[in-house]
Amino acid sequence: MSGLLTVPPVISPRDRVFLAAGAAAPGAGAVLDCLLTGHPGLPRDRMGHRLNASGRSLIIDAVHSVHGLRVNGRDLARDAHRRWRLPRLGLAVSVAHCAEFSAVAFGTGAEVGVDLQDERDRPGAMGWLGALLGLPGPACIRDFAECEALIKASHLTKETFRGVRLPEWSPGWRPTGVAGHQVRSAAVGRDTYLALAADRTAPVRWWWRPDPGTAAARTDAPTLESA
Repeated sequence: MSGLLTVPPVISPRDRVFLAAGAAAPGAGAVLDCLLTGHPGLPRDRMGHRLNASGRSLIIDAVHSVHGLRVNGRDLARDAHRRWRLPRLGLAVSVAHCAEFSAVAFGTGAEVGVDLQDERDRPGAMGWLGALLGLPGPACIRDFAECEALIKASHLTKETFRGVRLPEWSPGWRPTGVAGHQVRSAAVGRDTYLALAADRTAPVRWWWRPDPGTAAARTDAPTLESA
């Protein structure tokens, strides 16, 4: 059997992904996975900026680490809204990196967006975002992460985002009023936030690796700390 996977002929690549994700069969509902990975000791450029791995390589690595499925750059595509896809596996994918950490979210049956943001001094950007969201003052870093994740999961752009309102924060998924899209976020370390967005409510399986050479381990809540 040529192509992406080596599996028995009676199991299609799409069925294999659903089985790996815990769904009974295609059409059983949306399932999302989110892998957080630490990247200690990243090299820096001449300006001192960390040289992060490419989004493509992070996605390829995450799908293999979580599902044991080998893909390559030719298997990846982007749709009209620049959202990542693995068409042969029926997966929607999103990727983010911040400082020495990366996050990759992927799943079946739902559009997905992920973002990571850390606290830093950016009063101009936070003031602008607060006004865009109709807040009485500057937005917070959590708001910033949720907005970025929502843009990645939807048809929205920074230019068409005006008028969007984020619901008051609470644990779990919260509706945004944007074509059924939901957002959720959590603190994942000191002054760092992870946000997910999807076009419907879906169960999330969280995974953590302190470095790319470590096996992905399930975790009850997202964290950037070693177990």
